[in-house]
Amino acid sequence: MDGDTKIPSSAGSARLALAAAKPVTLVGLMGAGKSSIGKRLAARLGLPFVDADDEIETAAGMTIAEMFERFGEAHFRDGERRVIARLIDGTPKVIATGGGAFMADDTRALILARTLAVWLDADVATLVERVKKRGHRPLLKGRDPGEVLAQLAAVRNPVYALAPIRIASRAGPHQDTVEAIIGALAAANQVGTTP
Repeated sequence: MDGDTKIPSSAGSARLALAAAKPVTLVGLMGAGKSSIGKRLAARLGLPFVDADDEIETAAGMTIAEMFERFGEAHFRDGERRVIARLIDGTPKVIATGGGAFMADDTRALILARTLAVWLDADVATLVERVKKRGHRPLLKGRDPGEVLAQLAAVRNPVYALAPIRIASRAGPHQDTVEAIIGALAAANQVGTTP
């Protein structure tokens, strides 16, 4: 059995059922843990996991870096919006979005209207440490990650704050973040179902 898996009690099962009542969309800066935490969250909730960036690459037949290089960011964001609209079909699932997806007005409106959006908020030092492990990020190409991420945080964090749920994504076991998300989702869904 995976170390991240817990056998739910009946109270825990009810909490998981509440948490899994709607599609969940994870938003936040690159390195916040949307994909790695999203996979664990989906497994814990018994839901499918979908990474929007992977879906965009599959649909386009090229990497995100190639799309940025060949067509520019505006073209990429348009494709991203279309893919996310397709993914948000009402079926409960966990969706990890790219860092810029929530910045687009149409994409953000769709996410907020049809899913429970969770902002994974991490400090810049944690983000820098995490993005160093993966070298495919177009916005960081040839630039200082700390500087870029600090600039992005200044612009994007006020927009991410529009998500109804904010969870700190800290260094340490991802399972702690997963449990915090489950608690917040259960509470949000319970409030949403109260007459």
